[in-house]
Amino acid sequence: MTNTPKNATKRALVTGAARGLGPAIALGLARDGFDIAVTATNADRLADTLAAVAPTGCRVIPLALDVRSVTSVEQAVAKAVESLGGLDVLVNNAGITARTPALEVTLEEWNEIFRVNVTGALLMSQQVARHLVSAKRGGCIINIASTHGLIGFPQRLSYGTSKGALIQMTRMLAIEWAPHDIRVNAIAPGTVETTSRNEFFAANPATHQAMLRRVPVGRFATPDEVAGMVSYLASPAAAYVTGQTLILDGGLTAA
Repeated sequence: MTNTPKNATKRALVTGAARGLGPAIALGLARDGFDIAVTATNADRLADTLAAVAPTGCRVIPLALDVRSVTSVEQAVAKAVESLGGLDVLVNNAGITARTPALEVTLEEWNEIFRVNVTGALLMSQQVARHLVSAKRGGCIINIASTHGLIGFPQRLSYGTSKGALIQMTRMLAIEWAPHDIRVNAIAPGTVETTSRNEFFAANPATHQAMLRRVPVGRFATPDEVAGMVSYLASPAAAYVTGQTLILDGGLTAA
């Protein structure tokens, strides 16, 4: 974002902003002074996110988006650019998961997870990058990956492989788009205490304790900690950082 005029308003688009990490990421960027577009497959599901962001005083635009659809991606990015006057940052947060033994993974599950987690991120990145190249102002793309894309886990074949592909795509796009001053990075969180994750742990206490024992610092990450890493990568402090995957896992992958 080195071509952004001093004191200019910054603009970001966050996909998958209705639940999970999305609301915290959107709120973190709003607190950093960004005007933001937030997306969900159904825009009505963004009400809580809009309410959380409202006190920051930033402009926030809710958009319906299906990242599996080229048409939907084109329309959502065009609307964000029109409403906010441009874009500087894209956070590819939309994603789906599955917990299935490898011998039971179906082609339907495999294809659907890749359509959302990999192809969806590519379509969004391409469309936003076209805008950034045309505007000649640079920008950054942040992909939300996972430690499942770095090390092996049971019953996570489709999801982990898709996140590994997303990490490699991050490297590829960073190299190709660097001449346009577009930085592309990824964040690989370990387990994060989102609402859905905590509900799963409440119903599966043995799994909770087993996973917790693998984390050297003895706790899981919070959504705000992931949002803080997004804020760093979107900031001028990370102007020389591209093609990287920043790991936020309490030491899990170092153990």
